Amino acid sequence: MKLVLTVAGALAILLGCVWILQGVNVLPGSFMTGHIVWAIYGAVLALVGIGVIVYARRKPAA
Repeated sequence: MKLVLTVAGALAILLGCVWILQGVNVLPGSFMTGHIVWAIYGAVLALVGIGVIVYARRKPAA
């Protein structure tokens, strides 16, 4: 389960970064390009991904 959550978190971070770059008009070629709201969604998704990785990597309670 730890591996699955870590991979899911990494994918969320990667997708969030793509959305950020499209939202700030760095990656063209999408309906998201140039719309700042997608950069905000991407930042939120990347933060969620970081949270999932931190949750997956934490030590179990003793």
